[in-house]
Amino acid sequence: MSKIYDVIVIGAGPAGYTACLYASRANLSVLCFEGWQPGGQLTTTTVIENYPGFENGIDGKELMQEMRKQAAVFGTEYITKDVTAIDFAAPTKKVQAGEESYEARVIIIATGAKPRKLGIESEEKLWAKGVSSCATCDGFFFREKKVAVIGGGDSAMEEANFLTKFADKVYLIHRREEFRASKIMLDRVKANEKIEILTNKTVEEVLGEQKVTGLRLKDTQSNETSELELDGMFLAIGHIPVTQLFEGLEKDDQGYLLHKENTMTNMSGVFAAGDCVDHRYRQAVTAAAMGCQAAIDAERWLEGQE
Repeated sequence: MSKIYDVIVIGAGPAGYTACLYASRANLSVLCFEGWQPGGQLTTTTVIENYPGFENGIDGKELMQEMRKQAAVFGTEYITKDVTAIDFAAPTKKVQAGEESYEARVIIIATGAKPRKLGIESEEKLWAKGVSSCATCDGFFFREKKVAVIGGGDSAMEEANFLTKFADKVYLIHRREEFRASKIMLDRVKANEKIEILTNKTVEEVLGEQKVTGLRLKDTQSNETSELELDGMFLAIGHIPVTQLFEGLEKDDQGYLLHKENTMTNMSGVFAAGDCVDHRYRQAVTAAAMGCQAAIDAERWLEGQE
């Protein structure tokens, strides 16, 4: 008979690893599905300077490796596979990974969210080399530089305004004439002397070899192309929560999982933490904090069942 774990954690970013740490340290048996990118999005970030405890910053991959090892010290087991199916209905939840099946009394979902991208080859090539989706994370590296923000909603306005704290010049590039952003947010951008708005433009190519040197833009009305010299590009066109697999769990209209009570979802014994829930902050430290909350909630829920 296969082992029944106390907790299965699906996801291996700061939320997942922190949930593993707290749950295993509470003397619960924990199995973590890391997927094929252990460490999540942070492994693509070169230097993290806003995670507490590292005055000189820390490499994203290194931080995730340290979190992983810390949870392993207390007994967390790891499987580097993607989950392919889940049965939430039974008292003991069943998790399928390919041909293998695993069981647990509690599930903690920490699958994160992926930034929505433009889908061009040069964007991938220069990711983390001047292309970013997080001004809060990476804005500091563009002090006295020129950068562009791609998008037309409130998030794009927030990113553009935030980046003016560091960059000398910020271009806000939008594919249409009209903006989805609220009037107050758009007015703030228009009032900021460091920001120049470019409408009816799409990014055809991110220029540069080892780092971003500019953008090739296409005018959506005339089809003419032009080049814009700058040092960085920030995407603000939304995120996609990695929640498509979780049928039966309540989600908002964007696909983010909803909490019913504390960090528990609408399904008893199923908890969620990190960027698959949080579409506002999306920081490593807030994801880790929610992973801690989910593990504590799970432990207390298990005690209540006993």
